[in-house]
Amino acid sequence: MVMNSRRDSNGPEDVDAAFAEIVAGLERDGVGSRWPDEAEAKSEKAEKSAESRAEAEPVPLRPEGQPSVVAEEDPEDHYVPPEPPPLPTLRKGTIAALVLIAVGVVLLVVPGLFGLTTQYGAPLALVVLCSGVALLIMRIRNGPPPDSGWDDGAQL
Repeated sequence: MVMNSRRDSNGPEDVDAAFAEIVAGLERDGVGSRWPDEAEAKSEKAEKSAESRAEAEPVPLRPEGQPSVVAEEDPEDHYVPPEPPPLPTLRKGTIAALVLIAVGVVLLVVPGLFGLTTQYGAPLALVVLCSGVALLIMRIRNGPPPDSGWDDGAQL
């Protein structure tokens, strides 16, 4: 069974006629009877801004004859951040993982350096690279550093 979608909807059957009826009702009420031209609107805005500028008097920031509170800025007088703390030293496991990654890249790019062909060098390079990355991931700490104390900041 095929139904007509226009009869099933709750809206009017002739949308154009309904829209024309709504517009006619608004025009009877005087809505939209006169729309200003763009030139008229721009000229009115220009007149209003010119009037507001003419009426506004400059307000002095400080009384006459008094020196300004802010003297000339000294080029040496600015915030200098403290030196950042030094990077922590790398542990042996981290160095080993970075070496594995470097060896994997060399094996992948130039397998002949180790006397291997591309057929054997590429899979071996991928295994070595994955091992280095896995070792780095396994070494990531889950908690705060051991020297952070009891207050480790806000945690959600």
